[in-house]
Parts: sequence; structure tokens; C-alpha cells
Amino acid sequence: MKFTCLSRGGGFHFPACHIVNVCGFRILFDCPMDLSALSIFSPVPTGCDAEVDVKVSDFQDSSSSSSESVARKRQKIDKPLDVNDLIYAVPWYKTVNNLHLWNVSFIDIVLISSPMGMLGLPFLTRMKGFSAKIYVTEVTARLGQLMMEELVSMHMEFRQFYGPEGSSFPHWMSWEELELLPSALREVVLGKDGTELGAWVPLYSAADVTDCTQKVQTLRYAEETCYNGTLIIKAFSSGLEIGTCNWTINGPKRDVAFISNSIFLPAHAMKFDYHSLQSNDIILYSDFSSLDAMENVEDDDGFSIPSTDSMSTLSTDNNNNWEESVESLIYTDESLEEQEKLSYLCYCAIDSLKVGGSVLISINRLGTLLQLLEQISASLESSTLKVPIYVISSIAEELLAYTNVIPEWLCKEQQEKLFSGEPLFSHVELIKDKKLHVFPAVHSPKLLTNWQEPCIVFAPHWSLRLGPVVHFLRRWCGDPNSLLVLESRLDAELALLPFKPMAMKVLQCSFLSGIKLQKVQPLLKILQPKIVLLPEDLRQRTRFTNANSFCVIHYSENASIRIPSLKESSELEIATDLALQFQWRNLKHENMNVTRLKGELSVYHGKQRLLSGSEQAKSSKIRPLLHWGSPDLEKLLNILSNIGINGSVEQCMGNDESEKACIVHVHEPKKALIEIGTSTIISAGDENLASKIFEAIDKVLEGI
Repeated sequence: MKFTCLSRGGGFHFPACHIVNVCGFRILFDCPMDLSALSIFSPVPTGCDAEVDVKVSDFQDSSSSSSESVARKRQKIDKPLDVNDLIYAVPWYKTVNNLHLWNVSFIDIVLISSPMGMLGLPFLTRMKGFSAKIYVTEVTARLGQLMMEELVSMHMEFRQFYGPEGSSFPHWMSWEELELLPSALREVVLGKDGTELGAWVPLYSAADVTDCTQKVQTLRYAEETCYNGTLIIKAFSSGLEIGTCNWTINGPKRDVAFISNSIFLPAHAMKFDYHSLQSNDIILYSDFSSLDAMENVEDDDGFSIPSTDSMSTLSTDNNNNWEESVESLIYTDESLEEQEKLSYLCYCAIDSLKVGGSVLISINRLGTLLQLLEQISASLESSTLKVPIYVISSIAEELLAYTNVIPEWLCKEQQEKLFSGEPLFSHVELIKDKKLHVFPAVHSPKLLTNWQEPCIVFAPHWSLRLGPVVHFLRRWCGDPNSLLVLESRLDAELALLPFKPMAMKVLQCSFLSGIKLQKVQPLLKILQPKIVLLPEDLRQRTRFTNANSFCVIHYSENASIRIPSLKESSELEIATDLALQFQWRNLKHENMNVTRLKGELSVYHGKQRLLSGSEQAKSSKIRPLLHWGSPDLEKLLNILSNIGINGSVEQCMGNDESEKACIVHVHEPKKALIEIGTSTIISAGDENLASKIFEAIDKVLEGI
């Protein structure tokens, strides 16, 4: 088995990407793209921007490179960033750079763990030679499709403003222009090592999205599918979002579990089903979220370690107590901390509304969006404020409606609402009571007639470069009473650059995006694998004692690791009629019995079977096809003599003087020659005589 980490990703919106070779099949885990890189582009300029015409022509006209212009650009490199440093052009999108080094025709399977891990999939499916089987859960497939359609719709605004691109290679990607970019922007484009320019591609079309979604095979949780009769693939809930999953792959020689970003007790999604990942040979641990927010303390040597390192001292003498301790640690209520964050967010929102400001929320997490709608509406009720809530997105109506028809993908608490006759989510009642208003775009006629300020607006995109959020930011950026809510992973300084001077209050929120660092070790102890692959970044932050029953292998980005086979042999089911034909022979030197079989080998559902062939043996006696060893000359001459064959032995040295070669001359009934060395060769003019000599040698040698 061979494992390669193509990208460690970057948080919730940019999951990690790996490729694994299992039983000769190449499996790609997730195909995301880095939408945070859109921050290097300017949003679509408004008509009031005085410098728009200058900037657009500067990037579209490759011939405008006068010495004064170049000198002016060079002076900007060392200056603090300003809005003029951004790229004014139709954005390109940054994909997983290392994935472009692979021949997509060699990929056999693609496993998608989340809607975010699906956003780059159309780039693959539209490539010539791509024929891999794509597996994804039903909900992730639908949510991923909606997210891709929304991205294409928002991107269209750039197309309408800048017009069609003049060439396949935009001017801003020329090396002369890249060298003139400020270092912060140049690092986003080229990466820290300067090798990521090839990761940038133009966005796919709506037709590409449709073609991509038609090629996926959807699964339910724990539903079994078999690839090529060899690999059994299943998806199990990861708890990160509704429909997100981890994977198990069962093959003839190894069982593999893949753990992506996971949450033990989410608010709405089905909880992390880690019990279904137990007793696998290998665990590929791909949750990098703990590296983004770690609670570290300094030890005596001065390097950073987790504050929960005491977990390594858990006693294993009493298995029951140990398991109870681990279970209690894993089921620490994470939702309480998340609830406090949302409560504080609601408090800040109400505070802004009370002084006449509006609230703009640009968070593209479905679970968080559903929670905020519930909590903010409850906060408004308790505060007696009559403020409308708007959700403005081209997919909002369909997305909210979809969440009410998938109860089997939700946690038990949400499912109980269904049986009690309540709506699964509060937005149903909010829309009915006209407290929540859903519109596809900022220019919707109904929105213009319904508009009221102050208000609360949920609008994409979280990058602050696309979609309705740009319009509202330009409207409220100068209002000190208004509030903007962002996610913490976003570089706020760069993201807000086009909207400066920024008087608007900004609240950046960090939401739980995976397994906390202190829970990695107890989780692995429960799962009991034989080998665990962990990110290299966790080497110093997670300590494992010698008492662990598994081996830990650390991996780094763009480095391949070969994992040894854990099974020396494979299991083979043999048909009963074939088993009845066994003719055992004892190997004297090896102290074992062997037999020879003839049948048809079948591999189905990950199991190897030997079935009866169309040709059956015509006699009960099967002549051995393979012999080993060197015949005893004295015994051989005695057996030949008993069947009327007389011969004599002639000994001579081999060509290299290192081995003896013996020759037996057969004199009667007819002449023949038996050469005995590293192999035994019978030379006879009479076929019947040769057959008798062979039978004599068969009685002397071991064979099957």
C-alpha cells in the first residue's frame, strides 16, 4: 500500500487531499479548491470607483508597459497593501497543486467526504481520460451541487463586467506582473516555495457541474458498495456537517479507515460514528483542524506540548475503567462551548441593532447557519426588536427546503421533532410568520419592496469577493453601528482591503471544525488499529506510550509512504466438490501436506473463491506437475531395475567446477539418458520408455 498526502488543506472550507494505492487501485480522497485565495482579486468595481478604468486597462492591455508605469509599480512592492494592489480581472481558482502532477486516467476511485471536498471535482471530470468511479453520500452530492451552482452564478458577475477573456492565459499571470505583486499577494499566487502557479485554473461552467454530478454514485450511511469485485467501500457519519462522512475500505489483504474532519456531538448532523471504524488494520488520520487552534503549555525543554498530555498515563490494567475513562473524555460536551460562541454572536448582533446598525453575516456553514437562524430569532423575540432577517442567495430557498426532507441524516434530537409533528428546523415557522425573508439576489424586485433597515442579512460569499455580501459591505462599511461577522480562518486585513476605510465593527468567529487535539489519542486507543498514519505536524503535539498496540507513521505533504502488508497470505474459499478431490502428499523436509487443485478463481465482494472449472478431471489419479529436490541414485536404479530398466551411473564435474552433474545411462530395453544436476532431464527416443523413467523419478522425488 502506498500513501501520498497531496495537500494538508486549510480549515473547514479547504479539506485535505490524499491519494492511496490499495490492492493496486488508486483512490483519491476529496478534491477541494482553495477559495481563500480569491482575496488577491478585487470584487467587481462599482461605477463610483474613480480608478476602475485605469486598473482594468492596466491588467487587460499587455502592451501598456511604459517605463513610468513599471517604475510606479515597483515602488508599490515595499509599501503597505492598498486596494490598488489587488488584481482587477476575472478570477481564476486555486486547486490542489500536487494533484496536477498525477495522470488522472490512472485514478480508479474518488471518495468525497464533504461538500467542500467536492468543489474541485468538475475540474477532474472534464479532463480527457478521467474515468474513475466517484462515491459520495446522497446529501453531500446534493449540497455540493448547490454550492458549485452558486459559485458559477456569483462568478458570472465578473464575466458580465470584464467581458470574455482575450486569451487562455491572463495577463496578470505573466511573470513580469507576478514579480511586481506585493509579497503577500505573490505568496498566495505562487505559494511559499514558488511552485503553485500551475494550480490556478479558470472556473468550470454550469454544464461542467451538471456533467460532474451525473457521474457520481451516491450512498447512504453504512451502505455497502463493491468496486471491481475486490474492495468493499462504506461511508459513516463524521458529524462535521449534514451528510459528511468518513470511509472504510475492506480488501483481501488489508482493511483501511479514513478519518476526515469529524465532530463527536454536532448540533444538527448525525454524530461521529467512530464505532464503525474499529478494528481496521490501518487508519489514515486526515483531521488537521486541531493544528489551527491548539492549547499548548511550555515544558521544561521549552517546546510546545498539549496541555492534555496526561492522557498518556491512563491505566490499562483495568480495561473496563480505562474504556469508561476514554468514553467520558470523548463525550465531553463540545456543543456547550459552541453554544456559548453563538450566544455571544447573537448578543453582539442585538447590541448593534439597538443602536440602529445592521448585521451582515457571511458564514457558509450550513449547520452554523441553521443554528444562528434559531438563536437570533429567539434573541429578537426576547428583546422585542422588530427587525427583519434576510437570506440572500441564489440557492437559499432550495437549500432551506432540502434540510426539511432529510430527517434520516440528522441527529436523534432533530428526528424526534419529526415524530412529534414539529418542523425539523425553525426557519419553516420564521418564513411562514414573515420574520425570515429569502431572496435569490440583491436586485430581486420583491426584496426592493420589502427592504427595511436596520436588519440582519445572511449573504455569501465568505471570501468577501463574490456574491451579495460585496453589495452590503459597500453599503455599510462606513457605518460604525453596523456589524460584520466573519470566520476566523479568513485573512481579515486582506479580505477587507477593498472596503477601507472600514468603520463597521468586525467580529471573527472560530467554530469547531474537527477533533480536538486532546481527543486524538483516546480515540485511536478505542479504534485499536495496527497502523496509524498521522500528520507530521502532530508528532510533537501528540505523545504515544510504548504500551500502545499500534504503530504510528507520520506523513508530510507531497511525500509518498509505503505501508507494509499486514497479512502474509489471503483467505481463499474452495468449493466443496473441489475439496473432495484433495490428494495430499507429505513434504518430508517441510513437515507439511500439499495438494494440487484445478478450478476457476473468482473475486467477488472482496472475497476470493476457487470454483469448479468447466473441465473435470477424467481420472482419480493426477500426475504431479512439479517436483523438487535431487533424486537418490541408489533408489532410482533399484526402482528402474524392478520395472525392467537397466542402467549405470557416470559422474562428472560441472563447467564451473562447483557442482557435480550425474548421468545415468540406460542400456536396455532401449537406450536413454538421465541427466541429474540443478534439474533432471530425461532423453529417450521411445516415448513409452521416457514415461516409465518419469514414473520412477516421481516415486523418488517430492512433488504435486
